[in-house]
Amino acid sequence: MKISEKTMHRLVNTILHELKEQNIIQFKVKEDQVFKKGMDVVKSDFAREQKLDEEVNRMMDDLERQNPGSFQRYKMFPLLKKKLAQEKGIVL
Repeated sequence: MKISEKTMHRLVNTILHELKEQNIIQFKVKEDQVFKKGMDVVKSDFAREQKLDEEVNRMMDDLERQNPGSFQRYKMFPLLKKKLAQEKGIVL
C-alpha cells in the first residue's frame, strides 16, 4: 500500500493524541521523541509491506512465464500476498 509522509504523520499524531486523551498512556519521555519513534515504526512497517509486494510481483512474473496466457494477475496477487505474509508473520 502506498501512503504519503503527510498521511503517516497524521496517523501517528492521531493515535498518540487519542491514547493520551483517554489516559491510556503516559509519556516518560518528551512527546516529540515518542512521535519520532511512532513514525519510525510506521515507516518500517510500510517498507516491509512494500518489500512483500515486490516479492509477490517477482513470484507472479515467474508464474506467468511458466503459464503463459492462462494467468490472471489481478486474482493471484491478493492470494499470493496473503499466503506469503502469513508465512513471514506479517500482519496486513
